[in-house]
Amino acid sequence: MTVELKVAEGWLTVCPLSVLTPGRGVAALLPDGSQAAVFLDRTGRPYAIGNQDPFTGAQVLSRGLVGRAAGRPFVASPLLKQRFDLESGRCLDDEEVAVRTYPVRTAPAP
Repeated sequence: MTVELKVAEGWLTVCPLSVLTPGRGVAALLPDGSQAAVFLDRTGRPYAIGNQDPFTGAQVLSRGLVGRAAGRPFVASPLLKQRFDLESGRCLDDEEVAVRTYPVRTAPAP
């Protein structure tokens, strides 16, 4: 199985599902030069959000740890610890801030 993100050009294969560790993330360079942070939660569901921490500008969200708050999956930034909802991209600590989310799916390996 592979993990794919929906980008402007269509579905982009990011990595084999087997390289993702539940609760941790990986960074992916996208065709437009931006980065996505790809995560696998502890139930095996993949998520993808923008990798840039909007509070610092650093490309580090993929290094954050995944958790749950009020039943919602989030990643905590490794720098200032703000939490970002993995489904909506909204910051759980500042409702005026959000990161981009990407549709993500798993697909059979070619």
